[in-house]
Amino acid sequence: MKSIIKNIIVAGLFSGLVACEDFLDLKPVSDLTGENAYSTASDAEAALVGAYDSFSQEYYIWDNVLFSDVMSDNYYAGGDNPDIFSIDDLTVNPLNPRLYNNWSQIYNAILKANTVLDKVPGINDAGLDVGNRRAQILGEAAFLRAFHYYNLVKMFGGVPLIIQASNSTAPSETQKPRNTEAEVYAQIIIDLEFAIANLPDVYSNDASVNKARATKGAANALMAKVQAQKPNRDYNKVLEHCNAVINSPAGYQLLTEYAHLWDGNHYNNAESIIEVQFVGGPEANWGPQLLLPPSLSGDSWRKFVTPSRDLVNAFDSEGDNVRKNVSILFESVNWVDEFWSATTGGSVPFAYKWKSANGWASTNRQYLLRLADIILLKAEALNELNQLEEARTELNRVRSRVGLGATPATDKATMALAIEKERRLELCQEAQRWDDLKRYGKAVSVMNNLVEINLLTGQPKVFNMTDEKLLLPIPQSERNRNPNLGQNPGYN
Repeated sequence: MKSIIKNIIVAGLFSGLVACEDFLDLKPVSDLTGENAYSTASDAEAALVGAYDSFSQEYYIWDNVLFSDVMSDNYYAGGDNPDIFSIDDLTVNPLNPRLYNNWSQIYNAILKANTVLDKVPGINDAGLDVGNRRAQILGEAAFLRAFHYYNLVKMFGGVPLIIQASNSTAPSETQKPRNTEAEVYAQIIIDLEFAIANLPDVYSNDASVNKARATKGAANALMAKVQAQKPNRDYNKVLEHCNAVINSPAGYQLLTEYAHLWDGNHYNNAESIIEVQFVGGPEANWGPQLLLPPSLSGDSWRKFVTPSRDLVNAFDSEGDNVRKNVSILFESVNWVDEFWSATTGGSVPFAYKWKSANGWASTNRQYLLRLADIILLKAEALNELNQLEEARTELNRVRSRVGLGATPATDKATMALAIEKERRLELCQEAQRWDDLKRYGKAVSVMNNLVEINLLTGQPKVFNMTDEKLLLPIPQSERNRNPNLGQNPGYN
């Protein structure tokens, strides 16, 4: 089965589409070389298409879920891949190849954004200045660069800040030292401030464009998350940018039915802020094939990203059948699952927010940003700012959508717990849980107190979570190339 995954990746079936349909006939960005490169408005648009296409890389298809949901108490690895087992077991070491794959993919995405930011200002084409398009392109690229650096800094801490495009192989260009975590966050904020100033609320009346590309709403949403996640968090700023999203002229709204977010029939909906535009065929999402049960995937091999008993219990303890049934599907399988069934033929849960595998060519999408996340983040900010009743109002907006009553939280501490749990149930399988646990300072205690019993041995799974594991190790292959990187504490 691992060879199947490798062949799919090599074949390039993760080539997603995240740009205006008018760009489809543009010359590929890889053809823009030499003296005549980046000389027209079409060249600028083609370079931007190439930058958006980075959301079809493996990290954004499912490794983001592995390094958040599977690392946390939400899911365990399933499948048969030792590299993914180590993520689940919290034993990731610098030689894990997924680290280098993600590092290189995200830096490649940053290079594409840098190219747009470097080249577009110098293009002498009046077409770029119609409708402020040049500034919009630069705002989109700044958002993309900020988004990628945000993921890097959360995973690895301080990383090299590369903010100019360069094809040089000189050591001074390829062997840069790591910037501090604070410096990376500062650059992210600079890019997002620029994006907010230059992006429109919407591009047109076409949702397939507005939800595919960076907008002012997307930049404000990301800024809210950045202000909450950085070490010196600023909840006043979080509140400011959450409100900018919630009150946006783009008209973001919670969908009435939670299931509509995931049924495949409501893409580019009012709750979506930005999503990857998988359309099938060569522009497809191959991730669902790895997760969905035999009845939906057509495969008989063991699948990945299996919901934990702790997550299922969290849904049940809240009486949250709506989100549980949308997010998790139980099915009898022909394999042994050490945490759910010690014999074949037992019932095992599957990650179910993707619904259709379609032979490695699904149209199912990931939301990069959506409104419910921002509403719950606003509730968190209000609670941290001692505005308990206002936080209650925001939290109950999300709860009422799935038929849950008003939160019984009576003070700041119980409200914080209620918001944390609500985020867990609302956003499972959306690569948010590990960030939340880190932000709340609970990753170590939650993982070391997690009770998941291996039914084959009768013993609980032991995680040995430590503060050092809050950051991933710098990939060794990258350190071999760049001796100036150093390593995170706790790793050799």
